[in-house]
Amino acid sequence: MSTTKIDPSVTTAVPPLAPTRKKGRPLSFNRAVALNQAMLLFWQHGYEATSLNDLTSTLGVKPSSIYTAFGDKKQLFLQVLEHYMAGPVTSESIIEQAVDGQEAAYHLMLAAADGFTGLHTPKGCLLASSAISCSSSANDVKQVLAKIRLGIELKLFNKIVASVGAGLLPPDTPAQALAGLTMATIQGMSTLARDGASKDKLLQIVHAVMQAWPNENIKLAKTGIH
Repeated sequence: MSTTKIDPSVTTAVPPLAPTRKKGRPLSFNRAVALNQAMLLFWQHGYEATSLNDLTSTLGVKPSSIYTAFGDKKQLFLQVLEHYMAGPVTSESIIEQAVDGQEAAYHLMLAAADGFTGLHTPKGCLLASSAISCSSSANDVKQVLAKIRLGIELKLFNKIVASVGAGLLPPDTPAQALAGLTMATIQGMSTLARDGASKDKLLQIVHAVMQAWPNENIKLAKTGIH
């Protein structure tokens, strides 16, 4: 983990989207369904490897319909990210609802182990794998993804620091290192899942990583790890 300070200006928000829909004939497809289908394509193949032809073929629409509904491929991808991160359980809600930073990290990794090995979605994480290696024309997409990941790390870091301040974790708890370790583990789990690792294997990794936290025996007993 680098010793570089985490930038407090980082947030998890996706940059504001440009207006994506022109006035005209009503859409001939369900926009929400199309977003979900596009999400699965980007999740499986990555941002650059997913072509406009792939999108139109899967969505069953003409290119003009995608332009009308979403603007262009980049705008569609940004909306896919919002769709991917939406829901009743998010990284932000996991961190906010946890008792302390240690529990937050544990539940983030548990959620990752579950989500990365789902039966009805591609393996791994869209945020971690969709733009790992891209051409210079997609640098802005890579930056958006990096900012989202750094935003999650920052929220976890702040949770750990607050937990130390409240006496829930020892004063010498290395907040930055543990937040970075959690994110590194999650991204590594994504790669392993894409390589075929089972949920059980990922959970074993989570359990091993939790040993780096202070008072691990007490915390792990409370959260059910054996």
